[in-house]
Amino acid sequence: MSAVQKIVPFLRKNAVLVIAFVLATISACIVPPDAQYASYYDLKTLCCLFVTLAVVCALKNIHFFSILAHRIIILTGTARTAALALIYITFIGSMLIANDMALITFLPLGYFIFSVAGTKKDLATIFILQNIAANLGGMLTPFGNPQNLYLYTVYDIPTGEFMRIMFWPFLVSIVLVTACCLFIPNRNLRIASTAKGDEHKLPAVRTAFYITLFMMTILMVFRLLPAWLVLICVVVSLLFSDRKALKMVDYGLLLTFVCFFTFAGNMARIAPVRDLFSSLLEKSTLLTAVLSCQCISNVPSAILLSQFTSNYPALLVGVNIGGAGTLIASLASLITFREYTAHHRDETKNYLLRFSAFNFGFLAILTLFSVFILKI
Repeated sequence: MSAVQKIVPFLRKNAVLVIAFVLATISACIVPPDAQYASYYDLKTLCCLFVTLAVVCALKNIHFFSILAHRIIILTGTARTAALALIYITFIGSMLIANDMALITFLPLGYFIFSVAGTKKDLATIFILQNIAANLGGMLTPFGNPQNLYLYTVYDIPTGEFMRIMFWPFLVSIVLVTACCLFIPNRNLRIASTAKGDEHKLPAVRTAFYITLFMMTILMVFRLLPAWLVLICVVVSLLFSDRKALKMVDYGLLLTFVCFFTFAGNMARIAPVRDLFSSLLEKSTLLTAVLSCQCISNVPSAILLSQFTSNYPALLVGVNIGGAGTLIASLASLITFREYTAHHRDETKNYLLRFSAFNFGFLAILTLFSVFILKI
């Protein structure tokens, strides 16, 4: 295999990382590296993200999520109820294991359920609604979306206040997603009881052990356990029980954060840029965040805009609802697009049209609700 053949797949899979690296490099040419660079990097956010991803990978390796989800869906019987179950599972999963991991885990399950049951015509809609559920479901918890973890840590937001800020946008999102599911035809599903998902049984001891580690990561995120202690416990535990989980961690996501930390830190030191963003955020932090997400995605928007405003409630809501909209508004949307086109390359245009209709509809409703009802 030639070098080009190896590089192209890497660039496709890690497009956001490549863009982040290019932006960091350009910004470093404008603001040469110095001692102040050390203040750019939020090590606690990186630590929390690494530990969460590692434990989730360990749980995934024992098929914890797929077995649980499959057993729930197998009880449904119709396309509509299966869609509701699948999308609620993705919603809840994004709150616990982050939106991108929820999609990586549950999108294949959605494909399996609707392809085996002979209802592939619903698949594009199911994927899009799973994507929206992952993006918007993760908004309620600090570890539900990467940008949440960052803002929660940087602004030192009290947990109760964080959930209070995000509750109403979260509730509206649930209502909208549920309403969309009701338009899925109520066809009967025929899924064999021996289908994929029942092939595996959970190892009791290892499952209990990994769930304990996962609970420790939650306590760490909520500042009830020191990050260094949980980091040591998770790394040492997985070195003995599942080294593969440590290898499976999305290090590209961690490097993407490092690059965006560099880019955002440098932008904050450029006077014209600082003045521009300060002016825009003064007019409307929420709308600036939403529009920024459409162009550079929600994680870099959170990191960049946090350098220029102390209005974290509006920024928090903006970078969460801003994950809906364009295909690049969220890394999770790119994951969904890649998964769908892997199975249906000839339906890319149809998928993008449907994706845009759903996402911009959700974005418009949530933005109007936040501006005029919540008055953020």
